[in-house]
Amino acid sequence: MSKRDYYEILEIERNANENEIKKAYRKMAIKHHPDKNPDDKSAEEKFKEAAEAYEVLSNPDKRARYDRYGHAGIGGAASGGGFGGSMSMDDIFSQFGDVFGGAFGGGFGGQRQRRRVNKGANLRVKVRLNLKDIANGAEKKIKVNKYVSCKPCDGSGADSGSSYSTCSTCNGSGHITQITNTFLGQMQTSSTCPSCGGEGRMITKKCTHCQGNGVVRDEEIIPLNIPAGVAEGMQLSVSGKGNAGARGGIPGDLIVLIEEEKHPELERDGDNLIHNLFISFPQAALGDQVEVPTIDGKARMKIQPGTQSGKVFRLKGKGLPNVNSYGTGDLLVNVNVWTPKNLSKEESKILGDFTHSENFKPNPSASEKSYFERMKDFFH
Repeated sequence: MSKRDYYEILEIERNANENEIKKAYRKMAIKHHPDKNPDDKSAEEKFKEAAEAYEVLSNPDKRARYDRYGHAGIGGAASGGGFGGSMSMDDIFSQFGDVFGGAFGGGFGGQRQRRRVNKGANLRVKVRLNLKDIANGAEKKIKVNKYVSCKPCDGSGADSGSSYSTCSTCNGSGHITQITNTFLGQMQTSSTCPSCGGEGRMITKKCTHCQGNGVVRDEEIIPLNIPAGVAEGMQLSVSGKGNAGARGGIPGDLIVLIEEEKHPELERDGDNLIHNLFISFPQAALGDQVEVPTIDGKARMKIQPGTQSGKVFRLKGKGLPNVNSYGTGDLLVNVNVWTPKNLSKEESKILGDFTHSENFKPNPSASEKSYFERMKDFFH
C-alpha cells in the first residue's frame, strides 16, 4: 500500500508554517494517543503516521526534499522502510515529548511513565554515481566507521548485562515531579531525573570494554539499494544504520548524499540528457549517418540534407528514469555545424566558386526565422 501524503495526514496546506505544523501534529497525536484509544491498533497506526509526517515536515531540509522528490527523497528509498514502521511508541514519545510541554515524554495525563530512550546520532556519507548507475539503480556496499553496540555487555553498559539498581531519586520512573507554591496555587512540573539521566536505573558495575557507555568504535559494511533516477544533492535515509544508541538505545539513521560524476559527452537536464553534436558543412548540406553517445553505448542517427546549426533531434526514451516512476526522459541532440578555420588553397578555391551560387545564399524558412528570433530574444 502506498504511503499517504504527509500534508494530508496532518490536514494542513502545503504552505503551512512551523507553528501550524506543530499545532496540527499535536491535535492528531492527542486524537489518536494510545491512552485515549486503548487496544485500538488503527489509532496506534495513525498516531505513528502523524509522528512520521511531523518528523519530516518540521525539519526544513527534509521538508524541502519531500516537496521536491516525494517519499523517495526523505526515507525508505534506500532501505525499504520508513520512520513510522521502524520506531516504537517509546521512541516517538521520547523524540517528540517537547511538543506537549513535557507531559508527552513522561506520560499522557499522568497515566503513563516512560523512561528516557537514548538515540544514537545520525551519520552522513557521500556516494558518487555515474549516469549508468543513476539510470539502472545501484547496489553499493560502503564501509562506515561508527559507534556500534558493545558485544561483551550486549550494549547495556553493565559488566554482566544485569548489574543494575533502581534509581533511588526517581524510583525507576526516569522523571522527578516538583510542586511549587505560587500565588495562583500549586504548580506541578516534571523533568528528567538528574541522577540517572532519565533511564530509571543505575549501573552498579560498568562494562570494562565500553566503560559503561554500551557503545564502541568499529567499522561496518552497509549495503545500499539506490533507486534509479536519483539526482545530485538528493538524500536517502537508511533507517537504523547510524550510530548505536548508548546503553541499549535506538540507533540513528544513515543519511546518504548523492553525488553525480560528470559524463564526458552527456549533460543532464532533469530526466533528459543533452549531447552537443558537431558535424561538418558537407554533412549538414548532404546529410549523413552519425553515431551519438547514450548511457548504454552508441546510437545511430540520420542527419537530413540541409540540416541547420541549432537543430535539435529528440531520441525518445534515451534519457533517465524519473525517481518517482513518472516515465523516462529523452536524449536531446543539439546540432552544431562546424566551420573550418584553416583551409588549403584548393579548399578555399572550391568554396569560393560557390560564393555567388543562389543555393549558397542564406534563405531561411519561416520556421528557421522563428528559431533565430528566439535566439535573439534569448541574448537580449
